Amino acid sequence: MNLYKKFFPNQRLRLKILHLLKPIPDSAMIRVQYFIKTGRFLNLKDPARYTEKIQWYKLNYKDERIKACSDKYDVRSYVFSKGLGRILNPLYGVWHSLESFDVLELPQSFMLKATHGSGTNLLVRDKGDYSQDDLRKIVREWLSHDAACVGREWGYKGIKPKIIAEKILPRDKRGDLPDYKFFCFSGKVYCLYVMRDYTDDHARGQLAFFDRDFEPLHVYRKDFRPLVDEVEKPKNFRAMVEIAEILAAEFPHVRVDLYNIDGDIFFGEMTFYNASGYTLFDPDSFDFQLGQRFELKRIS
Repeated sequence: MNLYKKFFPNQRLRLKILHLLKPIPDSAMIRVQYFIKTGRFLNLKDPARYTEKIQWYKLNYKDERIKACSDKYDVRSYVFSKGLGRILNPLYGVWHSLESFDVLELPQSFMLKATHGSGTNLLVRDKGDYSQDDLRKIVREWLSHDAACVGREWGYKGIKPKIIAEKILPRDKRGDLPDYKFFCFSGKVYCLYVMRDYTDDHARGQLAFFDRDFEPLHVYRKDFRPLVDEVEKPKNFRAMVEIAEILAAEFPHVRVDLYNIDGDIFFGEMTFYNASGYTLFDPDSFDFQLGQRFELKRIS
């Protein structure tokens, strides 16, 4: 557990503290956060680790397309422009302000999301379980959240917060929604990890890494339980790789998240700063292995 969570276990309190620290320059705050969360000093002059290169990426790579693809609503246009509209989950609505948000416009069940950060999702199986005031309170808090100041992730800076509601994705035979997260470098999938039991309760999430051919890598993240059960390779896995590479083609590095339910592929999101660059891998050598794939010279 990193020092943030050890001394400030309440997430809301941690976010308030990070908002108060917003005036601190990004380069200084990133160095502090990196030390707190990894126990290591950050090398930005000659980074070798993947986690170090993510911090460099935050500070130095400023392609406006990253902002469009980081926004959970705007990214839909990007996916559609790549000829992949078929993998987009049906959208029920988008709201640009609390005043325009109207629960009455929504069906009985839906997934509610803020478009400008992570961890701002709410699965509503029956809107009768919530009053309009309950949902408006949640939306108000989400819209006030400045995602860019939390991990100093440039891609979120200047994004105008919005709220979207999507159709709830179907579950697999286990009642789960496995998440396939593809690590792409220079437009090519290098590896991925699969997450189980994560959607409904992040604390219960299990994770396992695979190479681009879906062979186990025996690599884990220390902040999640290892997924030791055998994971069946999707029959159309090659199609998932192809989709990830189409979406990743324009970027030095991006993680492309997809779902696959009985052969139906759905788009999840695109993430440019995996875990904000503070992952502790097991084994630690994998941090360097990923770092070798992340070529900064080509974008300096």
